[in-house]
Amino acid sequence: MKSNINIQVELAEDKMPEKIEWRAPDGGVPEWQKAKAILLGLWDGDEKSAMRIDLWTTKMMVDEMNDFYFQTFFGMADTYARATRNTELANEIKDFAKAFLKKAGDALEQSENK
Repeated sequence: MKSNINIQVELAEDKMPEKIEWRAPDGGVPEWQKAKAILLGLWDGDEKSAMRIDLWTTKMMVDEMNDFYFQTFFGMADTYARATRNTELANEIKDFAKAFLKKAGDALEQSENK
């Protein structure tokens, strides 16, 4: 059995993503959903290397990117814990995520006050 996750990216003239949509009909998401960013990681077991597709639209704000990365780190920690049963290291990833969000927020606030 195969299952599809579909991603559509509409590009502006400068080839920057203007619109990102996705759907997963077999996963209970039959209609196209909007997204401002996507981080897709794939593992090539033969090459032992990660491949990535990182895209974001021109409408993605810095505070949204900060939250997106925080939530991604947190989700990665949960996935790592489930896959390895190493909750200690997963908690370290979560601690990093919290510190990241604080520093990112502070940096954004500083740049806005200039």
